[in-house]
Order: sequence, then C-alpha cells, then structure tokens
Amino acid sequence: MEIFRPYSFDKTLFVTTLILIIFGLIMVFSSSGVLASEKYNQPFYFLFHQLIGVGIGLFIILVMLSVRTPFYQNSLFIFGLLFLNFLFLLSCLLIPSFAQTNRWIQLFGFHFQPSELAKISLILFIAFLADRKKEKFHEAPHFLFPLSILFVFILLIIREPDYGTAFLILSIGAIMFFIGGVKYKYFIFLGIGTAGLFLFYLVQSPYRMNRILAFISPYKDPLGKGFQVIQSKLAVGAGGIFGVSIGESVQKLFFLPCAHTDYIFAIIGEELGLMGTLAILILFLLLLWRGLAISLKAPDSFSQMVSAGLILAIFFQAMLNISVVLGLSPPTGFPLPLISFGRSSLICTLFGIGILLHISQRKRTPGRKK
Repeated sequence: MEIFRPYSFDKTLFVTTLILIIFGLIMVFSSSGVLASEKYNQPFYFLFHQLIGVGIGLFIILVMLSVRTPFYQNSLFIFGLLFLNFLFLLSCLLIPSFAQTNRWIQLFGFHFQPSELAKISLILFIAFLADRKKEKFHEAPHFLFPLSILFVFILLIIREPDYGTAFLILSIGAIMFFIGGVKYKYFIFLGIGTAGLFLFYLVQSPYRMNRILAFISPYKDPLGKGFQVIQSKLAVGAGGIFGVSIGESVQKLFFLPCAHTDYIFAIIGEELGLMGTLAILILFLLLLWRGLAISLKAPDSFSQMVSAGLILAIFFQAMLNISVVLGLSPPTGFPLPLISFGRSSLICTLFGIGILLHISQRKRTPGRKK
C-alpha cells in the first residue's frame, strides 16, 4: 500500500528546523549569559543545558529516520504513551512543588514537563480514534470518549497550575476534532463547556486575573501588573530595523523577566531588530508550509491528521508566544518552539518533527487513492 524510502525525508523541513535550533542556541546564550553568571557563576549554564536537549532531540530524529515501521501508528504505543503521560501529570500533583508549581517531575536526572508531551500523545490518540471511526467520528457518541480524555488532561494541567498550556492543549484538541470531521454545532457546546471551566479557575487565582488586567491596561500599574508587558514592548521597539546587535540587549539585564524563556522573541527584536523578527516569522511559515505539504502527501488518513495536527500545534504555539511578546494577547507562560530555553519543550517539539520527517519518507504507491 505504500513505499518507504529511507532518508528521502523533507529536507526543507529538516534544514529549517536546524536553523531555528541554531538561532535559538545563539539567543539563549545571549539572553541568559548575565543571569547565569549571577545565579550559577557559569555564563554557559543555560546554553549547556539547552545543548543537552538539542542532542537528545536530534538523536530521537535520527533514530526515527532509520526505522521503517511507523511505530507511532501502533495502538499499543499510542495508548501506552497516553497512559504514561496521564501518570506523569498525576504524579506532578502528588510530588512536592518546584518553584511554587507542580509542573515538573524528576526524570533521568533532569526535570521534565509532562504537559509538553501531552500535545503529542493527544494528537496521536485523537487521530487514531478518528481514523478508526472514519465516517462516524463526526457523531457525538463517537467523539465523546476522546473529548472526555482531553478534558481530563486539561484539568490536570490547570491544576499544576499551567493555564496557558491548558489553553494550548484545548486549542490543539479543537484542531484535531475539526480535522477529524466533527460537526460545527458541537464546537459551540465545546466552547461553552471549556469557557465555564477556564472562567472558574481564572477567578480563583489573583495572578491570572492580574495578567488579564495587565494585558488590558498595562500602564495603570507600570511597576506592578503591567511591568512585564511594558518591558517586552520596550525591548522590541528599541531594536528598530536592524537591532542593537547580538549581546547588546539592555532589557535582558534583569528588566525583562523570563528573557531566555517566554520572552526570548523580545530580545530577538531588541538585538536583531525588525529583520530578525521577520526572519523568525518566515522560518515558522516555512515549517507550516512543509508540514502541511507532508500532510497532503501522507500515505493514509491517520498520518495526514497527525502531520497536520503536529505542525499546526507548533505554529499555533509560536504565534501565541509572539502575540504575547507584542502585547496582542495576555501572558500565557509557554516558550517559543525550538528557540526558547526549555529542554522538555525542545525535546518534545523535535520528537513531533521526527514523526513528520518519518511520514515524509512514506510514499503512497502509484495509483493509490487517498
């Protein structure tokens, strides 16, 4: 039914990914060197840990490119990964807090954030059921089970607490249900139900309300609620067209919190200017183009849904991160894919890209219909 052509993967997607990784390594060091020196007395601390994530992620990709069998399509792998992910998320709530949150678990010597893996496991899970049900998946009885699993994951992530990632997981789930053919009217009920859930947890947490207020009126409290939003805009605006040059950012000198993670795009804007930010946008558009092209050429409906879901998840997260930096949406607290510091995010994103590259090696036999 299909032909597997080893190492015939999408070269444009692979090279674009490498460019974003290299770009990210440069900016992680530039934005974190001072902080690392102050906190750990090692200017390369964050860069070194990011390199570990790059090494693990690229190793995963190389292994996947050499494996002929699409193991990510096997029901045992899909349900096993989903169940393992559920246990990880549950464990986060049971172990002692880290940095006043319950988002991480200790795994193989370093902290791992299970919510990053949840994006991939849910995409595989929903695509698997949608492929199995095919013509019936648009009917309520057939998508209620994956919908309930999605809500369980969202609830666990909100409880960590990680409101931004929970919203991202919800968006990814909605994208997968849309691709799977769920009727539009059901999205109304989905929207009402999730709006109630998110509103309930929103009003219970003062810091989340502060983020909303800072987004609406940052200059009412410029040294408090609106400080981060204002500093981010100042960083981007200070860069002009060509930037102040690599390493010369002022905002990273403890003015802009999370400069090497959530707000690294602001440092890119300051040091590389409009040209640097446009380059990042073009690279993510290239990723989107190649990912959708892989989806259209995928050998079966499952692979089509998975590849579309993965690339849309990466692109959507990138656009949300950039919109936060530019003050176009409330702070959400998740990184810019492939660029921000964060090994969990980097490894899981590269795992998703590895699946995309593997799918690109699988070709439909001539004359076979989709």
